Parts: sequence; structure tokens; C-alpha cells
Amino acid sequence: MTITIIGGGIIGLTTAFELTERGESVHLIDAETSDYGTADDGTALYPAASHYAGGMLAPIAEVQFQQDALFPLMTASADAYPSLMERLRRATDLPTGYDTTGTLIVAADRADAEHLQRTRAYYRDMNRPADAVTPTQARALEPLLAPRIAGAVSIPSDHQLHPRLMRRSLKDALTRRGVTFSTERVTDPDAGDIICTGLGATLHGDYPLRPVYGDILRLRAPRPILKHVVRGYVNSRPVYLIPRPDGELCIGATSREDHRTLPAIDGVHQLLRDAIRLVPAVEECELLEANVGARPGTPDDLPIFGHRTRADGTRQLVSTGYFRHGILLAALASKVGAEVACGAEIPPIMQACDPARFTH
Repeated sequence: MTITIIGGGIIGLTTAFELTERGESVHLIDAETSDYGTADDGTALYPAASHYAGGMLAPIAEVQFQQDALFPLMTASADAYPSLMERLRRATDLPTGYDTTGTLIVAADRADAEHLQRTRAYYRDMNRPADAVTPTQARALEPLLAPRIAGAVSIPSDHQLHPRLMRRSLKDALTRRGVTFSTERVTDPDAGDIICTGLGATLHGDYPLRPVYGDILRLRAPRPILKHVVRGYVNSRPVYLIPRPDGELCIGATSREDHRTLPAIDGVHQLLRDAIRLVPAVEECELLEANVGARPGTPDDLPIFGHRTRADGTRQLVSTGYFRHGILLAALASKVGAEVACGAEIPPIMQACDPARFTH
């Protein structure tokens, strides 16, 4: 039997990969929408969020207050990544941009440093301690940090990958394993066995998904600027800078729900201003891209993972709503998704993500 997956973003591709690891035959359908738009029937079209993602594997730096139910998923998925990346490395010779150098979080001023210390205490309460470092120690790790940063935290276990390279390597590995691909746009809600279409999953059920847009920039640095992922707070605003091996620097990301699908000038200005405040050498870079990604958000920020019943009484597995954490959660979502598609019960760690929670 061939298992059909709808959706070729990071969740769909990694789920297909895990199924092939189990010897399953897979067909993947993805419309390969490259831009925002509207279909002939009025359906909104969204490009894959992973195309615009930063690619941080950062369960500690990404955790937010009052997201206690999400944190176990984030840490479990981060712990699953080394195995996924090693198995993918054996399946393809294409790079993924997987980098375990680690993450620094820096504070621009004293108020930001106080916020960072409260955040660090929250990390500690979640049993994921992070190491406080002085500004001098931070600049020893990253010499081009601004001379007047007020504090920093080092998180060696928060890593990154390059989402575009990752998708390319997954497609190569799947092609080598005989996975078939098609690009038609699905209009039948009962089509497919596993639904990984992000915001497009509303075709298959009344799921409370909403697009949360984020401006993100890609720059070319004339020289190596950073080794670590640098996250920071500037006047309480979060910003991140992600160095790539090819000299690219990714800066992100804003968060807005205004349905503007083009980069917002205020957002681009904010990102550049805050990045330069933390790393002045950003001024030397060239701007390659200013883009907007639409993250599939849910009311409680948890994913939607579970079954829906089709008209003929059979079940589909829905795996969507990963919001800001699609790259990070892909290792867990794909592993569990493949297990459930092959007959396993949904494990306790994913039961809080049951789509039925929105109908109670």
C-alpha cells in the first residue's frame, strides 16, 4: 500500500522520510505554491512556511512564558534531531546546514538584561539551565558584538539548520528511495492519508488556524561576522541573527496578523536597526532578500495532530499548526506521524495536540 502525504513543507518531507525508513511506499502531493495568492475557487494560497524560516533548533531560547505544554514537545524534538540528521546524511550527499555551534542571547541595555535574567530563571524552572556570561565573555565568543551590550546567556545545546538546504536534501533522499511526487492542487478534503499542508489544512476540517506573518531578511556578509546564532533583546523586542556557512546572514523576525503578504517597511527597519544595535558590522552587509512567511498559528500555540474521519469512515492523520516551531518540531512530528500512520497509537506526548480539543 502507498501512503499519500499532502504537503511538501518540512513536516511533510520529514514524515515521508521517516516512512521510507520503515520501508513504506510514499507518494507526496505538493502544489509548490511559490507566492501568496487566491485560487479560482477563492481559497487562499500560501507558500511553505519553511521556505522563509530561520531554522533554529532552539527549545530553550524559543520557549515563552505560559507555554508549559509546548516545551516537552520542543525538547523531545531537539533531542531527536541528531538521529534524524545522521540518518539523512547517510541517505543523501547534499548539505543541510546543520550546525551545532550553539546560541548566544544578548541584551542591549540594563532593562533588557533584567528581562534576560527573568527568562533565564524560567529556563531553570523548566530544567533547561542556560549559562550566564559577562559581556566580556560574550565578546570573546563573538568579537563583533556591540561593545556596550549589557548581558548575555550561552546555550550550547540550541542549534540550527538551513531550511532551504534541508528541504532540498530531503527531496533528494526521497527521490533516491523511490518516493513519487505530484504537484496538483488538492480540492477533495478526503484526499490523502496524512495532511501536512500548514494553513491549507482548513480544507480538511474546521481547524482554527490563522496566518501569523513574519518579516525576515537575508543578507550577504563580506566577511564572517558571527559563528553562533545570536538572539537578543533591544528595548524588549526580540531579534535573531543566524550565520550560514556560505556567508549569508539571516535576520528575523517580526510577528503580525495584518494579512500583508509583502515585507512591511516598519518591520524591515526594526529588524535592521535592532540587528545593527547588537552587531554593528551588519551595516557592512548587502541585502539579498526581504520576505514574509505565514506561520500556521492555533489559539493555544500547540500543533494540531490527530485523526479526522472521512466520508467513507476511514481516517486521515492531520499534522499541522506548528506555528513558529515547524523546523524545530519536525523531528518529533515526523517520527510520531510515521509511527501512527503505520498503526501505532498516538503517544501521550502528542495527546494535548488532539484537534478535538477545539470542538469541546
